[in-house]
Amino acid sequence: MPGNLVHVGAMVQCAHLGQVTPTVPNPRVLVGQQPTIQMSAPWTVAGCPFPPNSGGPCVTAMWTVAATRVTSQGQPLVIATGMATCAPTGVPVTVTVVQPRVSAT
Repeated sequence: MPGNLVHVGAMVQCAHLGQVTPTVPNPRVLVGQQPTIQMSAPWTVAGCPFPPNSGGPCVTAMWTVAATRVTSQGQPLVIATGMATCAPTGVPVTVTVVQPRVSAT
């Protein structure tokens, strides 16, 4: 599945509209002068409004599907059409704004 590479400045949100941010950028591959992110890097979630009595808020996120043909240091790079899940809620992550120039499969 092709998709644009996700970079540090991309807008990524949990299903409850919390801001999802990578903790470990990949400085070896840059897009638009911003580091990309490897699939194995953990992400943090800030500002998730899901109430604790309902199992929330989202705290972290991990990607489970990323690029299959584009890697850096042996790790697949995160793409906008990939899949990620938040913990502890299990809701999906959505990439809403990403650079439009570099895509991968």
